[in-house]
Amino acid sequence: MGFDWLAPILTPAALRSVQADGRPVITLFLVIFGLSILGAVIWYCHFVTSKMYPKKKDANAKKGKILGIIPRLPIRMARRQQQDRRHMAEEIHEYRPTSVTLVYTSTRSKELTEEVASKIQSLGNGSAATIVQADLKQLDAPTKIVSATREAFGDKIDILVNNAGVLFNKSVVEVTAEDYAAMFDVNVRAALLLTGAVVPHLRAPGRIINMSSVGARMCFANLSLYAGSKAAIEGITRSLAQELGGAGHTVNAVAPGPVESEMLADVPGEIVEGQMKQTAVEQRMGTVDDVARIVAWLCGEDAKWVSGQTISASGGFLML
Repeated sequence: MGFDWLAPILTPAALRSVQADGRPVITLFLVIFGLSILGAVIWYCHFVTSKMYPKKKDANAKKGKILGIIPRLPIRMARRQQQDRRHMAEEIHEYRPTSVTLVYTSTRSKELTEEVASKIQSLGNGSAATIVQADLKQLDAPTKIVSATREAFGDKIDILVNNAGVLFNKSVVEVTAEDYAAMFDVNVRAALLLTGAVVPHLRAPGRIINMSSVGARMCFANLSLYAGSKAAIEGITRSLAQELGGAGHTVNAVAPGPVESEMLADVPGEIVEGQMKQTAVEQRMGTVDDVARIVAWLCGEDAKWVSGQTISASGGFLML
């Protein structure tokens, strides 16, 4: 079992946390997603975001751009998010207009993606949204995603958060070459190729955040492929930090620990209890907001001197 079960949602509190001394607010939206522990179910949530400016600042500030890949969400989870999205929309209304590209992977996701786009359009502050279907298993997906964003909103991108993931549990004697490709094509190759597609359009100082997992270092039985793929992400993060630092860009990774999610219903209670006992802070599961604040901070001005790092967003479940 892996631990990057949920992508963060940037809450109003996290929005405020990246605003300092009147500098531009960089807003990052990630959407809750689920992972099946019963097989290779792929859930994508990549986001390229850009800056949103407080209304009181430069009246000529350009619209920001957000690129998101929204997974197919369980119906109950999607309903639970509606109230959070409304609250978030009220807060976002106080900021400069933002242009958003929402990318969904399957037709089952289209309705929810359209709903999110509609909410963005209805903010009343000039924000815009467009949707596009893409599958990061396909080699042409990164180019398709970036092209759609540029066509809709212009050439520049400010922030990329790589958060695509596949998770399945197999012993080493069961692993096949096809399993290896399925895991690494999405968990590693997709992140690398999407980064390569974004960098030519990344406006300095750009931010790239890769989602890892505590599973990269707390290696559990039957998760050799998953642990290896997340370890690869951390190595790529450090290399890209060196490669792109000269242009003023930073590259970091966030490794979530156990996070409250609908999938916990499928995890044996004794395992959940054991994870909570091993978590130093309050002996509890992490929350979406806990992780979102860390990702948001890495996107902001205050993190400009942090690069090549993996931050364990786990409440002390994993101490690096």
